[in-house]
Amino acid sequence: MQVGNKSYRMESDIPDQVPVFPLSGALLLPGAQLPLNIFEPRYLAMFDDALSSHRMIGVIQPALENAVSCQGPVKDLCRVGCLGRITSFAETGDGRYVITLGGICRFRVIEETETGRKPYRMCRISPFLSDLEPADDGAEVDRKALLESFKAYLEANNLEADWNSVERASTVTLVNSLSMMSPYGPAEKQALLEADDLKTRAETLIAITEIALARDSDEYGRVLQ
Repeated sequence: MQVGNKSYRMESDIPDQVPVFPLSGALLLPGAQLPLNIFEPRYLAMFDDALSSHRMIGVIQPALENAVSCQGPVKDLCRVGCLGRITSFAETGDGRYVITLGGICRFRVIEETETGRKPYRMCRISPFLSDLEPADDGAEVDRKALLESFKAYLEANNLEADWNSVERASTVTLVNSLSMMSPYGPAEKQALLEADDLKTRAETLIAITEIALARDSDEYGRVLQ
């Protein structure tokens, strides 16, 4: 996995402890980019420390209520997150950082470490080594079905898209971008993160979109009645 100027090829390239940034509804995927606006003092400290060392931050969601599949060794965090490398940042002049994280690989939380020693949280992690392998080219993804579900969602919500850009995007970029940009909730975002591969992620996104469309249609029908 190439992220910015750094290549990540094996487990030894990944630190066993990383700072974690709990963000509800946020999704970072390997090979994708996530912009962040950092302003809380504890996360400003986290950013400064990461920038002066390995430049890595783990993005993870707070534990999802009543979601057994998300329960992990740290009770208030989901069990799976995604490790990102700081690839760009800017100081705003009012005490904030605007940064971009490039997704490296997903990880499982093993335990929380250094509790109370830092203003932010640190966790020992186990990386998904398969994410460091050459990227899936998306050949097995049903691109047509994905685009049809995306178009149906846009039409149902009176939205538009730059279809020239959509058509030019690689299947990998399309699946990951739509997953990250989708307006779905934390549980759906976590399901997209934990999908086994690109094909499964695309199928999960299609299923979530179809459920959302069916639900909206049912609610619209009840209003008319």
